[in-house]
Amino acid sequence: MKSSIRIPSMKTSDDIIKIKKAISSNEGVIACEISKEKGEVNVVYDNYFVELDDIITSIEDLGYIVL
Repeated sequence: MKSSIRIPSMKTSDDIIKIKKAISSNEGVIACEISKEKGEVNVVYDNYFVELDDIITSIEDLGYIVL
C-alpha cells in the first residue's frame, strides 16, 4: 500500500528525523519519503503487518498533528 500523510507542524530537520524513526519502527514499513516544504510524508507499507492507523498513531505519539 502507498499512503500520503499530512503533518503541517513539521518544521525542522529534527522533526524529520524523529518522524522517520517513528514510521520505520513499525514492522511492515517498506519506504518513507518526507517533504518538509509540503508538510507531507509518503509511506509504502505492507498492510499485512501494519495498518495506516498504526503509522499515524506512532507519529501522533510524538506530539505531531496528522491531518
